[in-house]
Amino acid sequence: MFKGSIVAIVTPFKEGKVDEEAYRRLIEFQIENGTSAVVPCGTTGESATLSVEEHNRVIDIAVEAVNKRIPVIAGTGGNSTREAIELTEYAKKAGADATLQVTPYYNKPTQEGLYQHFKAIAKAVPLPQVLYNVPGRTSVNMLPETVARLAELPEVVAIKEASGSLGQMVEIVRLAGDNITLLSGDDNLTLPVLSIGGKGVVSVVANIAPGDTSDMVDFWEEGDVEKAKALFYKLFPLCQAMFYETNPIPVKTSLALMGKIKDEMRLPLCPMAPSNLEKLKNALQEYGLV
Repeated sequence: MFKGSIVAIVTPFKEGKVDEEAYRRLIEFQIENGTSAVVPCGTTGESATLSVEEHNRVIDIAVEAVNKRIPVIAGTGGNSTREAIELTEYAKKAGADATLQVTPYYNKPTQEGLYQHFKAIAKAVPLPQVLYNVPGRTSVNMLPETVARLAELPEVVAIKEASGSLGQMVEIVRLAGDNITLLSGDDNLTLPVLSIGGKGVVSVVANIAPGDTSDMVDFWEEGDVEKAKALFYKLFPLCQAMFYETNPIPVKTSLALMGKIKDEMRLPLCPMAPSNLEKLKNALQEYGLV
């Protein structure tokens, strides 16, 4: 159901509030450059700092701005199953095409707890569900066996895998490849993930280089491996630059340097250290973005 370059889009702020006009412009920028789907309110969208009202409003704007041209995969996860269900109910009512559900953070559920969490959301809100495994953020790793169990649910259609373990991803494809779509959750691993059966990426770097990210995946799908490799190696230094500091600090800073948003994020995220900012500027200049 979902493949290609899927952007985990930032949430721009202006004077402490969501900058709705800038957000709409970012969505147009993505669609114009071939992005396959938009993910509002993910990690890159600073969902952890949005109030419930803001969270719902950002999803509303995304659905309205996209206007059915590409899918909207709304980030509606949480570490409370009840809260995740409530957010997902709103996203479905707003017209989102699917939901991105992160593994519950901080409370560190067992594998059975993870299964029951995602199953409860799927049964409460019948909406296509993309699982999101990112142990570096959540302190819990969803194992391939659990993914395979969840893939038997008709609502569970894909997984954004950001464990960093290609071996784990191979096991997901081996156990559940017929039932679930594997998406890279790490720009640095997009090409290797495609090579083991993945179908795309939920991307940070696509916020600033959407055309090249989209073309890279398209070339691979078309069988033009050399062109896909060339774009992957071209993008690689930029992908690394997006993690000079905690995501989404570098990507929001980049968009500000490109004149697309205000250089504003919410505490506890803060502006880049001067040394890292200089490195980021150099990476953007070498890529031709500023």
